[in-house]
Amino acid sequence: MISSKEILSMNLKYYRQKYNLSQELFAEKVGSNLVYINQLENCKRKPTIDMLDKIATGMNNNIDPKLNMTSSELLRYDKEHKTTFNRVDQKKK
Repeated sequence: MISSKEILSMNLKYYRQKYNLSQELFAEKVGSNLVYINQLENCKRKPTIDMLDKIATGMNNNIDPKLNMTSSELLRYDKEHKTTFNRVDQKKK
């Protein structure tokens, strides 16, 4: 069974990739910081309910108003939310 931390991680990465945002820019737009977003995406940290609300609101206000994102949607599993990020230092093949 997939954990809520893993679902959140998958969804954050999906939306960052969809809108072509770095972790740093995403964090800025949702009112957080790079380290916190990185920890969420790597399942190293559990977000508070207030932070989930803040991220959802930031996504609606600063990324795409048509999203109508809610904190519960950030924790909803969607098998379509797969991402293909490469590390900056990895060579493309």
